[in-house]
Amino acid sequence: QLQASGGGLVQAGGSLRVSCVASGFAFSSDTIMGWFRQAPGKEREFVSAISWRTGRAYYVDSVEGRFTISRENAKNTVYLQMNNLIPEDTAVYYCARTKYLSRRPGDYDYWGQGTLVTVSS
Repeated sequence: QLQASGGGLVQAGGSLRVSCVASGFAFSSDTIMGWFRQAPGKEREFVSAISWRTGRAYYVDSVEGRFTISRENAKNTVYLQMNNLIPEDTAVYYCARTKYLSRRPGDYDYWGQGTLVTVSS
């Protein structure tokens, strides 16, 4: 399972780090961990992903330069550091696992329960 945490309320321009701890499955060399978000009334969208083996990171254009994804292999944990937050970043953030890089939610087989991030203006 995946357990996400770290969400909260922050003012625009502020920072927040969300975490996702994985348990119950093994991380293989082809594991990709991703972050998605879903705002009220909108579809779930890809935010970022990271290769568990290489650490190579991928971002959606709207967060490039503001968000940083990282992983800590020894703790089976993936992080999303979010800086310079804007109200449009308000959403429930989900972590998920896939076996190949994809921006489609349907390609991810394990999902966390989500953590709410609210950015006030």
